[in-house]
Amino acid sequence: MEDHVRALASTVAGADNTVIVLTHGHADHAAAAPQLAAETGAEVWGPEDLSGVDRVLTDGDTIDTDWGSLITVHTPGHTAEHICLHWAERRAIFVGDLLLGQGDTTWVAEYPGCVADYLASIARLKNLELSVIYPAHGPALERAGEALGRFETHRLARVQQVREAMTAHPHADLDELIGVVYGAALPQGMRGAAGMSLSALVDYVRETED
Repeated sequence: MEDHVRALASTVAGADNTVIVLTHGHADHAAAAPQLAAETGAEVWGPEDLSGVDRVLTDGDTIDTDWGSLITVHTPGHTAEHICLHWAERRAIFVGDLLLGQGDTTWVAEYPGCVADYLASIARLKNLELSVIYPAHGPALERAGEALGRFETHRLARVQQVREAMTAHPHADLDELIGVVYGAALPQGMRGAAGMSLSALVDYVRETED
């Protein structure tokens, strides 16, 4: 991390004003922020409930840059506080971990209600008429609508799979449902994460059936 912080600090050394913007609080996004702020003298901006933030960004806030304005879009699901940054002039958006640059899924198991929030966040981004999506991990997604549809379809397919498993095995506990949904191919080291993800999906199915 030390080398990464020094490289970033060197990159912005000549800037008149530097701000560090966090999309959410996971360590791979936020852990280096205090050190980078100390190296550069920059303020740290980010969503509510993150420690060490100098300015809290709420939905609809504007961040002015040399390349245009970024609008904060609250997009919970990956985490409760997660935000994206909409670059409307370029029909682009920086999505943090709401989408990844590869595949069709991201981590959605962090808190109660996260699956409903995630699907609502995807729907919100679909209404922004985007051309390109910049995720924090992986390459840019040049076909924004297709990418959003792919991630949404994957999540809804998982919901349906869990709904069918719960119907077929009404008395199964979570551990038994892991075997039904993921099968024997699930690596042992992934069982804990699979259980958290499945628990979030089970809660969503129950909530939507009430």
